[in-house]
Amino acid sequence: MKRLNTEWSELESLVLQDSSEGFISNISIHRKFFPDEEDQKGAAKALMRLQDTYQLDSESFSKGKLPGVRYNEFLTVDDCFDMGKTAYNENDYYHAVLWMQQALRQMDAGEDTKTSKSDILDYLSYSVYQMGDVPRAVKLTRHLVSIDPSHQRALGNLRYFEQMLSSDLDLTKKEPNEETSIQMITYERPKDYLPERDIYEALCRGEGVKMTPQRSSRLFCRYMDGNRNPRLLLKPIKEEDEWDSPHIVRYLDILSDEEIEKIKELAKPRLARATVRDPKTGVLTTAQYRVSKSAWLEGNEDPVIARVNQRIEDITGLTVDTAELLQVANYGVGGQYEPHYDFSRRPFDSNLKVDGNRLATFLNYKDETEAFKSLGTGNRVATFLNYMSDVEAGGATVFPDFGAAIWPRKGTAVFWYNLFRSGEGDYRTRHAACPVLVGSKWVSNKWLHERGQEFRRPCGLTEVD
Repeated sequence: MKRLNTEWSELESLVLQDSSEGFISNISIHRKFFPDEEDQKGAAKALMRLQDTYQLDSESFSKGKLPGVRYNEFLTVDDCFDMGKTAYNENDYYHAVLWMQQALRQMDAGEDTKTSKSDILDYLSYSVYQMGDVPRAVKLTRHLVSIDPSHQRALGNLRYFEQMLSSDLDLTKKEPNEETSIQMITYERPKDYLPERDIYEALCRGEGVKMTPQRSSRLFCRYMDGNRNPRLLLKPIKEEDEWDSPHIVRYLDILSDEEIEKIKELAKPRLARATVRDPKTGVLTTAQYRVSKSAWLEGNEDPVIARVNQRIEDITGLTVDTAELLQVANYGVGGQYEPHYDFSRRPFDSNLKVDGNRLATFLNYKDETEAFKSLGTGNRVATFLNYMSDVEAGGATVFPDFGAAIWPRKGTAVFWYNLFRSGEGDYRTRHAACPVLVGSKWVSNKWLHERGQEFRRPCGLTEVD
């Protein structure tokens, strides 16, 4: 990303001095397909996302060491510096410290670089200050001034930091001595907007899965013919229980390799940054918590899509006439979708019985009753998710509320209901697509809606039926 965005301009300047108009013209045509600054920033943020989720240190990343994989590519001092600058410009001082520190470590090890040590210390010292560590900020700034005595910003910062130290006795006691390393600085990651961040990331690593022996004993596999559906009688579907409550099932051999390749072929020309529906306006928009590319495929544009839609209807027993189009999504390295609900939520009802752990979840959202109003098909009653690739590392579908992690298996699909029979939302189904650590993840999903299911899935008598 960085080479084709930042460093390309240098090569472009050299080429423009060439008299070969044909070559220049050819390059100009292809230039618009190169990554831009936004792509480069997104790639850097994706690496930081992986760093946090899978608890990987900056040095491992820089040297191409990932779980089970060893890459020949590595990050230079300049790359690490740019990673740190990306974080710094986003006011993400935690990651700025990690990557400026890594840049400094590699520089001190003798690696060639265009970046000056004073530039690294400039960013690092202020980032450390922003993390609340004034004594270390003083230490780093003093080192910067010793390298570049004319650095005006460093001189001003040093006076300010030292004044803070002298006026605060507690800070003075913490001032590091000269022998303390200026490089090895570690801080606790700041809390963010996601209340279940720690649980979510642990599940992505395969930790904290609450599959007990008692729960496992209630899981079975079976052949399923869709209540004697004619299309499934001779070839019933293989169904496996993934979770007991809420009931989540996995279907095996749902998509053939040929069908998967056809779906990808149809989707690739249309792939665009995935959007989410604004809960207040119902309008589709991009969001930082969903990083992937997606496309929508209609049933009448190819027999394969029509066949997949029919298969989903046969298996679930729910009509697809009111379902949304088949959505195809591709998650590259770092691609994710943070914990979310597939259904739209109504204002909190104080009479609804909710345990204490979920009360905050109910209260912390805006009214979403208008989310699917334009579709005229009611709420999303169920989700049918096809896995169209294996993933080398990462990419699990996790449910933080009850501690489940479901791993992608090519050709299989998972299915769950988002609503109880009464039409009330099942808040336990809050789920996430974990960041892809190694490889590429392809999925396609069908969101089935309430309208048309009145006789296929009759309403229950209580709120949680």
